[in-house]
Amino acid sequence: MGDQDLPGVLVSGFKGPHGICEDHVRDLQKHFHLITMEEFLENKTQLAPKIRAVFVWGGRPAVDRELLRSLPSLRIVASAGAGLDHLDLALIASSGVKVASTPHAVSSPTADLGMALLLAAARRVVEGHQLAVSPDTEKFSINWMGQGVTGATLGIIGMGSIGYKIAQRARAFEMKILYHNRKRRKLEEEGAVGATYCARLDDLLQWSDFVMLAVSLTPQTQGLVGRRELSLMKPSATLINIGRGPLVDQDALVEALQTGVIKAAALDVTSPEPLPSDPACWDIWIRPLITPAVLTFDSPNFDFYPLSKLLSAECLTL
Repeated sequence: MGDQDLPGVLVSGFKGPHGICEDHVRDLQKHFHLITMEEFLENKTQLAPKIRAVFVWGGRPAVDRELLRSLPSLRIVASAGAGLDHLDLALIASSGVKVASTPHAVSSPTADLGMALLLAAARRVVEGHQLAVSPDTEKFSINWMGQGVTGATLGIIGMGSIGYKIAQRARAFEMKILYHNRKRRKLEEEGAVGATYCARLDDLLQWSDFVMLAVSLTPQTQGLVGRRELSLMKPSATLINIGRGPLVDQDALVEALQTGVIKAAALDVTSPEPLPSDPACWDIWIRPLITPAVLTFDSPNFDFYPLSKLLSAECLTL
């Protein structure tokens, strides 16, 4: 069977910052005829009937009403990663199209990154590196200290698969673990990681030395941490966000850092992403440690097989 005879899958492209990972392209091409957005837009009439699926990588391509109407054979929108906040689920469902994602594919890499951010912020790793390589550095102050992690209290907001893996890692650092979640975990699950449930988010914020956001973005969680919540945290506390940028009121966070309401922040996500390039804007982002959200992907461990299998099942069904 030639490529043209395989079920068509619409993708953003193969190159540039939004291009699909090369390893995944090879896997997809074993089963599907990949059609880029550029190719589709240049030849809609011929290609539209062949497209059975849209593969979303890094939020691209955007699945809107116009695209859905232009794909009469579309059966499924498959999104790589755990979050679905970039998709209009109601709109897609109203078109009779299914949605699939890989909720567990990034759990371990994201948990690893969460702990990396916590440790880097606590031990001032980035600041230390900058100090060590600066040509202006003549001596290292013996009073230049970080924050202790062993025995500190970590508050995890969102105890799904990612949050639970963070707890597993934090336990190895002998941290006290609190968590807040829509539903309480089973007692045996709590016991396995030494976690204590906080029914009230306010309690977790007041008691934690490190607060880590590992919750999905929904209308209910947007702006979950704002000025009031930040004011409840310890002045020595660090906020870590590995969820989505809009979970935090960014203006309130900047104010909290500037005025010493909290000590530090470590962010894998911001709003917008990336932050504006205006130098004046970056002046306020000196203290937070910021990484691009793509660091949660780990190519060797990204379990693409379930998504590929689901795509095949949907696309090959007549």
